[in-house]
Amino acid sequence: MKIPMTITEKIFAAHSGRDFVNAGELISAKVDITLANDITGPIAISEFKKTGAKRVFDASRVVLVPDHFVPNKDIKSAEQAKIVRDFSKEQNLTNYFEVGRMGIEHALLPDKGIVTAGDLIIGADSHTCTYGALGAFSTGVGSTDLGCTMASGETWFKVPSAIKVEFYGKLNKWVCAKDLILHLIGDIGVDGALYKTLEIGGDVIKNMPMDGRFTICNMAIEAGAKNGIIEPDNITKEFLKGRTLREPIFYKSDDDAVYEKVLKYDVSEIEPTIAKPHLPENTCPISKIGDIKINQAVIGSCTNGRLSDLKAASEILKGKKVHPDVRLLVFPGTQEIYLEAIKLGYIENIIKAGGAVSTPTCGPCLGGHCGILAKGEKAISTTNRNFVGRMGHPESEVYLASPAVAAASAVTGKISSPEEI
Repeated sequence: MKIPMTITEKIFAAHSGRDFVNAGELISAKVDITLANDITGPIAISEFKKTGAKRVFDASRVVLVPDHFVPNKDIKSAEQAKIVRDFSKEQNLTNYFEVGRMGIEHALLPDKGIVTAGDLIIGADSHTCTYGALGAFSTGVGSTDLGCTMASGETWFKVPSAIKVEFYGKLNKWVCAKDLILHLIGDIGVDGALYKTLEIGGDVIKNMPMDGRFTICNMAIEAGAKNGIIEPDNITKEFLKGRTLREPIFYKSDDDAVYEKVLKYDVSEIEPTIAKPHLPENTCPISKIGDIKINQAVIGSCTNGRLSDLKAASEILKGKKVHPDVRLLVFPGTQEIYLEAIKLGYIENIIKAGGAVSTPTCGPCLGGHCGILAKGEKAISTTNRNFVGRMGHPESEVYLASPAVAAASAVTGKISSPEEI
């Protein structure tokens, strides 16, 4: 008898040598890709060495991307990056990316074709869930788990139960993927999908370009989800064509697959959405945000540093000036995105408006460097978290929003809809 399964369950079954798996089961599964960065990598490398292994399980499937504190901000961060660099050379890793060639990891791996549909991917970074946009299972793990998996090529999982989310209707002007995921998190809360699969679909998603799908799956973790995933379709296949290094496998959930619940959202009722301090669930429509002056606007990160994000910001900033009391910081997701944005004139528009454009880095998102907030300062940011002290001083504030809203706010000096400029 055929057992109905979700996409996630099918990926687990395939990677554990099983015909089927059930939600709640503990399984051991082989992984396609392991990922770490310059913060989590040194710890994972240390744990790898404790296993006694001399070589990683596959030098083409262990990926190291220094992107958090690079270009290095101080001696400690330089030492961390050196550990990752030296280990990559020692192990002859195929996929190590040095400054100048690296990008923000969760923008870089899909663009390079390192991850693909049907994969099982773990990363020592919580936003590894981004790759669910390709129809892959991807999730964040601790550095110890990652270090052991770098040696063995497999690890254990508890198969998550699933929540199905459907977005339908017609998007309002200036409403984008970031607004949809913020709206969802605001509705169910930061623990609303705790250790569950968020399977995202509906007519709106079926017509959404890959950039938006990456944004949505990237923030699944902010609802507590184990993974976010979107059924691969022709848009996915077109993105992967000529790009992926391995043959993709396209899974879809069975019609009678079991879900804990099904959530449906009419997007025509969703405005540009803001997450106020200090949780991503603390959302409100922009029409109700009030008069909130800002000191800094950040556009970029693994959530919104893709070409369409820079395009949205560029279109709003063209011919305008950043407010004299605001610092606008822009971080393209990869060097390729940066270069294409230059060719298309997006970077010129941003710089002429008074924005500062940086090499790809996670710097300001985690309060690392390149944009730390001082006491009492407020920032609007296209990043994914706004916890206390996330971007600097514990008494600073972070408001999460889309690139269009962040760009408009940079011009007006307060949190604003693009309709206001």
